[in-house]
Amino acid sequence: MLQVALAQVRLNARRFIAVSLAVLIAVGFLTATLIINSSSKASLTQSVGEAYRNADLLVTSDMYSADAAVLDEDTAAQVRDTPGVEGIYAARQSYVAFGKDLNVAQLGNTSEHADLFPVDVLQGTLPVADNEVAVDKDTAERQELTEGSKLPLTAFIDEPAGEQQTAELTVTALVSASKDPQLMGTPQLYSTSATAAEFSEPESGFTSIQVALADGASVEDVRAALQQDISGMEGVYVRTAQEQTDAVVASFTGGEDILTTILLAFAAVALLVCALVVSNTFSVLVAQRTRELALLRCIGAARSQIRRSVIVEALIVGIVASVAGVLAAIALVGGIIAYLKNIPESGFATLSVSPLAVVAGLGVGIALTVLASLVPARAATAVAPLAALRPADDVRAGTRRGRVRLGIGVVLLAVGAALLAVGAVKGNLLIALPGGMLSFVGVLMCATLFVPSLVRTVGRIAAPLGVPGKLAALNAVRNPQRTSATSSALLIGVTLVTMMMTGAATVRTSLDGVLAAEYPVDVSISGPIDDSPFTSTDEDAARAVKGVQEAVLVPPAGMTETEYGPYGVYALDPADAAKVLQDSTLVLESGVILMPQGTTEKTLTVQGAAKSVELKVVVSDSSQLQPLISSETAETLGGLPAADADTYPVQPQLWLAVADGLNTNELMDLRTDLAAAVDVEDYAVSGSAIERGAFEQIINVLLMVVTGLLGVAVVIALVGVANTLSLSVLERTRESSLLRALGLTRGQLRGMLALEAVLIAGVAALMGSVLGSLYGWLGAESALGSFTTVALSLPWLQLLAVLAVALLAGLAASVLPARRAARLSPVAGLAAD
Repeated sequence: MLQVALAQVRLNARRFIAVSLAVLIAVGFLTATLIINSSSKASLTQSVGEAYRNADLLVTSDMYSADAAVLDEDTAAQVRDTPGVEGIYAARQSYVAFGKDLNVAQLGNTSEHADLFPVDVLQGTLPVADNEVAVDKDTAERQELTEGSKLPLTAFIDEPAGEQQTAELTVTALVSASKDPQLMGTPQLYSTSATAAEFSEPESGFTSIQVALADGASVEDVRAALQQDISGMEGVYVRTAQEQTDAVVASFTGGEDILTTILLAFAAVALLVCALVVSNTFSVLVAQRTRELALLRCIGAARSQIRRSVIVEALIVGIVASVAGVLAAIALVGGIIAYLKNIPESGFATLSVSPLAVVAGLGVGIALTVLASLVPARAATAVAPLAALRPADDVRAGTRRGRVRLGIGVVLLAVGAALLAVGAVKGNLLIALPGGMLSFVGVLMCATLFVPSLVRTVGRIAAPLGVPGKLAALNAVRNPQRTSATSSALLIGVTLVTMMMTGAATVRTSLDGVLAAEYPVDVSISGPIDDSPFTSTDEDAARAVKGVQEAVLVPPAGMTETEYGPYGVYALDPADAAKVLQDSTLVLESGVILMPQGTTEKTLTVQGAAKSVELKVVVSDSSQLQPLISSETAETLGGLPAADADTYPVQPQLWLAVADGLNTNELMDLRTDLAAAVDVEDYAVSGSAIERGAFEQIINVLLMVVTGLLGVAVVIALVGVANTLSLSVLERTRESSLLRALGLTRGQLRGMLALEAVLIAGVAALMGSVLGSLYGWLGAESALGSFTTVALSLPWLQLLAVLAVALLAGLAASVLPARRAARLSPVAGLAAD
């Protein structure tokens, strides 16, 4: 029987193309997901680990623990004096403002052991005097700094006298920018340890102490000695460079790999679709060969041999397709990594093909193909040889096998629906995801209950098309099992695509509500922190930008103090407030101060230059609202107090209302245009409209990525549709030839098969649209329901487009099978076994 199985694969290779393609795509998807995971970690190690690349050991303090000990000079001295230690780098980190524009930068220090310095010196020499500084190359280019340039620094720490630490340093070196993702885009400065300490909080200490070992020193011996030295210091660890890198990488996601979880969820969907397609295809393949297998039984083949031959065929297909899928995944991810390496910002990208990815891809692909063939293999031996030589009865709901299948389907549907409902109510995607998958499998298993009935109902539309239309409607429901198998593949694809479209539309609508409540105005522009505050001229310039409906200048009027610290208070005329505030319930009145969400005080005192007043607090639903009073109240205050204006500079803002209906690109262009119009950086322009544009941009990108991922499953589904229809037509060769012999023309035969395919595809598309909309809504509930109200939003035009594409896909899938059936002469077809 092994020879029979090999002969079947060799002689009928075309029959296995669809199965092989489905397995290849699914295995490639799974393997690529795992390789992307391992490559992401390897790339992060290359970037995050760059700061520790030359260290043999590190002494670090847990920055997230309030009780962790501080790494101070005494600790550094202990580490330095430990036997086996050649040198150390006691690293400090603080944030400073530099230059005339007061840009934020991270200030680090140079190392007493040159080999431990985290970045490369590209030009000049590292600082040795306390008035010297090194600047990363990117910042130097942006700020037009060279060796010898003067760079003023201002600390972000409060001094006892109320004055901030300042200094003017001379640039002596340009260094490479750090690849640490936590520092990407942040200017990086390095000075001496003494200078770095002056600009740091006195109690902050060192962020880490890197250690270089002397020649011949044992890492384990020195680690043990250091652990002994710090044994009394809570929250302090001694780690190797790799251990520290792993700890930092794990902290990015709280120890959970969310990206891999999401990708594996899509891989699971692709595998589920693949299993269904493989099982359906093998079922039709075995059904088509029922007579052939029965003849083998008649000449002496045992049931177990027949069953093994079918499984061997699946095993061969699974091995070949899985190997191809793994190789394709490695090539694909390798190409992506090679492309990223050519981009300066991602030059640290690293390809890492873990053994787990290869083994999992091969194992899952082979196991999936073999398991999917077990039921068809059993069906191949379920009837006696002589009975198999006659046409077999369909598996209907009334038979024992049909009842078992329906029973399992109903159980899966009920359990899955319950899990999906619980996940949606609790806002837990990890509960909802398996519930959705189980319920969908249940729907597919119960498809024979309702698909034929729906096809019969819709088939009445084809009756006016004459004999081909009536025959198409009858043929579409004559074999419920075949009809369900053909529709299942397309049903899967349409459901997945519709689910994503509905989910994305629902998320957009829900986020709009969240943003409208969070941000008081469409757009706010923060004034520059210098001597050129916004004026009415800037107000006019902002109003003139295309897309802006209203622009209001909001000046500071005083200062107030809450439990969270000092706040600048702004003034606005009630008429202007009605133009720009989104929440119409926020009314500015004399004697009232509007405060952001979370304010607990009932009254607050607002200090002005002329006097102070106590005002009643009205708390808004927005945490972003600036403290706001009416212009009438502001007139009595006399402006900002002089002392507060120097200590806590509060600049006028611009609040804008934008036109409705702006799309994502227009909102992003609006942000750039506004920043240019009033001469500020893009980050100074914020608000619900800008945030909505940013979120929609992210959603659009994610939707494209996810649609691409689901496209894998859809391609598998369409392959299944074409394969199932093709095999179905081959199975009905004698029937089609008999119709030709009775007078049906070739054109009518092709039309009949096309109508049959369109009917089945139409019903599958309608069901998929309904199921996908339901799954998309419940998926959005499970993802967002924990922090906002989710309102169902249906993208009708997109759903209609999916329906049209599904109908075209069904029509296209019938072209080749119909052409093949029409070309066969009636006599040759009637003679076929």
